[in-house]
Amino acid sequence: MKKIVVVSCTNRPNSNTLKVSKIYEKIVRSMRAEVKILDFCVLPENIAFAETFGKRTDKYALLIDEFVSPVSKFIFVVPEYNGSFPGILKTFLDSMHPREWADKDACLIGVADGRAGNLRGLEHLTGILHYLKMHVYHDKLPISIVNKVMDTEGNFSEAQMKACVNQVDGFLKF
Repeated sequence: MKKIVVVSCTNRPNSNTLKVSKIYEKIVRSMRAEVKILDFCVLPENIAFAETFGKRTDKYALLIDEFVSPVSKFIFVVPEYNGSFPGILKTFLDSMHPREWADKDACLIGVADGRAGNLRGLEHLTGILHYLKMHVYHDKLPISIVNKVMDTEGNFSEAQMKACVNQVDGFLKF
């Protein structure tokens, strides 16, 4: 069985990114794959200083052992922050040796209140993931105007849900 981690790429509490991540978790589970969500709200507050450059707490090492090292497929749900992606995502990637990411697969979803669905941020992230020798799935899905395609209970419109299901189906075959 394939093991997949859905990465909710913001540490903002109660975010739309986490809501979208939960939708993706349900989709992956419905396709009979093992799935977990890594919510960046659980990352250490001092990650930029305590977990980089050879320093590592036992708690963070356990997080890496659970959500990164044994996993070969990642679904990154990436909100738009100032025309790109959140700094916490770059810090997370930088907190590990590049070999943790090499030859693993990535699927990218952009989330934005605006019209572009974080396309620019997805392109920025693609370059970094390629540098880390990850294989980025070609079907990147920008979710624009997220508040209009998702209801108050965190469910997508039928058309948006179909696009997400098709993306996950292709990614599982990737």
